[in-house]
Amino acid sequence: MVDLLVTYMEMTEPPSGAASSAPVAGAVAERETLDIAGYVGLYRAVGEAVQWDQRLRMKAADLERLLASPATHVHVLRVDGEAAGLCEFNSVGQSVVELTHFGLVPAFQGRGLGPFLLDRSLRAIWSYRPERLWLHTDTYDHPNAQPVYRRAGFRPYAERMETFPD
Repeated sequence: MVDLLVTYMEMTEPPSGAASSAPVAGAVAERETLDIAGYVGLYRAVGEAVQWDQRLRMKAADLERLLASPATHVHVLRVDGEAAGLCEFNSVGQSVVELTHFGLVPAFQGRGLGPFLLDRSLRAIWSYRPERLWLHTDTYDHPNAQPVYRRAGFRPYAERMETFPD
């Protein structure tokens, strides 16, 4: 078991101002329907460094059902066609939407692509008119995660130590 500091953040208004423009030529962020192999490959590429394992522990049938749900939206960042990041939401179409996974493949970090992916994805989700978006981040996440979330409009509302399987 491992103890992690978990910060819960929420956003209660859509992003303001103009949408972000691509910081790198050939960068596109759009909702995609990925098959399980494509999703798991991207999930691993993004999450391995920050110890994501939630989706890897799911039964294939459960993951397939989740990905096929109209309430699950996966936005993929591509640079010249190569998958470079993902932003996943659950409960889209409900009043409260969770941003469950967000990150970049390490080779694409540090080029302004994370804020671009997040901004484009948030604007798409806010078009469904939720009342609130929320997420949680922890000490294993990238050190720039919270600053990126704050700049996007998320604000912390709770923080606590939680125990997770090692």
